[in-house]
Amino acid sequence: MKGRTVFGSLVPYGEVWRTGANTATKLTLSTDVKLGGTAIPAGTYELFTIPGKTEWTVIVHKNMSQWGAYRYDAKNDVARFPVTPMALNNAVESLTIGFSDLHNDSATLYISWEKTRVPVKLEVDLVAQLVPQIEAAMASADPKKPYFAAAMFYFENNLDLKKAATWIDAAIAARPDAYFIIYRKGLILAKAGDKAGALAAANQSLEMAKKDTTPSLRDEYVRLNEALIASLN
Repeated sequence: MKGRTVFGSLVPYGEVWRTGANTATKLTLSTDVKLGGTAIPAGTYELFTIPGKTEWTVIVHKNMSQWGAYRYDAKNDVARFPVTPMALNNAVESLTIGFSDLHNDSATLYISWEKTRVPVKLEVDLVAQLVPQIEAAMASADPKKPYFAAAMFYFENNLDLKKAATWIDAAIAARPDAYFIIYRKGLILAKAGDKAGALAAANQSLEMAKKDTTPSLRDEYVRLNEALIASLN
């Protein structure tokens, strides 16, 4: 900032801004996403904005490799949507564009400068992206299939629990001493409505966990299994 007033002065309200300095800021997406609730295909774009006191317009524009916004043409917009800016208590000296609130299927793209933060919701359809890859991996001839990871993804995303149970059994067969995997079998069977199977897995994992000589792991899985058993009784 260097003592300057940014928004409404250095960066005027109501005008298209390159959202940075020199060449227009570029946004590269490796997969299809929703940005601000708008579907954006994978690709490289230019990111423009129109700042306002109470509302900003975020513009995803075709990649024209242009300098600034001097040749900006709305006909090349891929999407534009409104965003409500947030007031910050502490000033941000330098323009910052980054990501926060990271989750498996979402994040926040933010633009911060002066005492203004502009948050843009970014969402990915993780199930649609990963299920075909998981199914292909599990159908392959590779003997080292990701049984555990596949089972847990299906469990966590409420997908085919029969497949999840089959895959977790394969993971246990490969590591019969891994009581933490057996515990998760209990979770899968409980969600599938197999109370008896879930109790059996939880009790087996509990007895194995009690024999672990690492106190932190032993105590954690004793607690987890006891809680699972209690929820099933």
